[in-house]
Amino acid sequence: MIFTLLIPIFALAAQVPLQSAEAPQPVLTLEQETAVRCGAAFAVVSAEQMRGSAAAGWPALGTRGREYFVRTGARLMDETGATRPVIGALFARSAAELRAGGNLKAKLESLRKPCLLLLDLTIPVP
Repeated sequence: MIFTLLIPIFALAAQVPLQSAEAPQPVLTLEQETAVRCGAAFAVVSAEQMRGSAAAGWPALGTRGREYFVRTGARLMDETGATRPVIGALFARSAAELRAGGNLKAKLESLRKPCLLLLDLTIPVP
């Protein structure tokens, strides 16, 4: 069920930022911040791949990227007590930061290796 609830957030995070949630933003650990940043990167890359502009060096992220995103969102809700809209806003803000100021390709490239390692640890290749 959580999977179906977070899929729209995955798609939205890749495209436009959500308005800031009214609830206070949780203070995240470095591990949690990294998970959010990688989830946002997966959403952005997946959206680019769906548009036909595959990001160089990135595997197809459709299914595995969404699963990572869903698991990470659920884990963050459990660990922080934040609501789905608050967690969604964290992902959306991170995706917007990636897209802001241009140079998206370089930003994604800097995240490619560490985020793909995290993806492999979280969602092993079938």
